[in-house]
Amino acid sequence: MNIKIVCVGKLKEKYFKDGIAEYQKRLSRFAKVEIVQVPDEKAPESLSPAQMEEVKKREGERILSKIKDKEYVYVLAIKGKERASEEFAKELKNLGTYGHSDITFVIGGSLGTSDAVNKRANDLFSFGKLTMPHQLMRLVLIEQIYRAFMINSGSPYHK
Repeated sequence: MNIKIVCVGKLKEKYFKDGIAEYQKRLSRFAKVEIVQVPDEKAPESLSPAQMEEVKKREGERILSKIKDKEYVYVLAIKGKERASEEFAKELKNLGTYGHSDITFVIGGSLGTSDAVNKRANDLFSFGKLTMPHQLMRLVLIEQIYRAFMINSGSPYHK
């Protein structure tokens, strides 16, 4: 299975990089994991609604340029579907079983994702109503992907 995580902005903090690298290493026995960073759109602190949409549109174009037609795409979104870890594990297993070996996860910028990105999604995935820094979300996501593979392998990692 090929897992791609497309995210907006650069990861700066070493502790996030280290955590993500650890889970990438752990996942390597189950899947090839690629993390693709696209530049965030530079914008002033206060934006009008139209300016916000323009920022999301530009970031969305960058995101969409990294997604191939054959990929099954999860977009992380507050309004997406929440899942238990076991349910997510079953979904990943079923995707692999039914011919979806290329799975992409999208983490948008601080304003979220554009309508075009959301329309490209096969599924909108929510980790709840909490707001998290996007850098932390990368770590949480990759840990949950690892957890899903461990659940599917029958490992005691998930208790």
